[in-house]
Amino acid sequence: MGTVAALQTVGSTGGVSARAFKPLLREVSRSTPTCSDCTLRTHCVPAGLEQDTLGAFDRLRASRMRIKRGDTLYRATDRFTAVYAVRSGSCKTLILSEQGHEQVTGYHMPGEVVGLDGIDNGVHGCQVVALEDTEVCALPFEALERLAHDSTSFQHNMYRLLSREVARDHKTMLLLGSMRAEQRLAAFLLDLARRYQALGYSSCEFILRMTREEIGSFLGLKLETVSRLFSRFHHDGVIQVQGRVVKLLDRNALQRLVGAEP
Repeated sequence: MGTVAALQTVGSTGGVSARAFKPLLREVSRSTPTCSDCTLRTHCVPAGLEQDTLGAFDRLRASRMRIKRGDTLYRATDRFTAVYAVRSGSCKTLILSEQGHEQVTGYHMPGEVVGLDGIDNGVHGCQVVALEDTEVCALPFEALERLAHDSTSFQHNMYRLLSREVARDHKTMLLLGSMRAEQRLAAFLLDLARRYQALGYSSCEFILRMTREEIGSFLGLKLETVSRLFSRFHHDGVIQVQGRVVKLLDRNALQRLVGAEP
């Protein structure tokens, strides 16, 4: 990972400050296992690789970094040098309008990858912020390209990652373009349940790492609307809400609301 990304600084307006240098990332590569030993390898970039290719992947010299809650992994216009696999914790992606308004564009959990937005023109188009203390693996993109050239199976994995990004964008467009407010929130909760289940966690009860305001930003809804819908779902017995802990009591009702088969 480049020095610029590792030593980003935060100014009083959210931009880069020349006065207060604040290292946001701490390398912990020596204290963590290789990709071959990582329990998330079946959900991450090396999923399905044969042993010899997995060994080559381990030799990419990925750096593992820890980011504190609220700190930034990279910002829009930062030079693109690597993609980042979330190893623990969670983060959000966001873009800034010309007026400085933040728009949340994604929520990322362990095993998922951020940073692919920089492949096109060599700079990142969004910002990634940790929603809790988070650890990521920084995978140098030049090394990934070389491995993809040498390994058909790894090349397929890279295509899969890019395809997943396209599918995620299409799903977001569907959420924002054709669903009513209650359908958007129901789809969001079902998506979280599916992703937690894929990681081996409970698909019925989980903690919302994003605030109500951040969820509203992602779903294109006002804070008041999100709060009202949570209260309504709770009152109707569809979910149980206690602070940020949400328990899905009637997933079939949520699926019917979205229009999906239970």
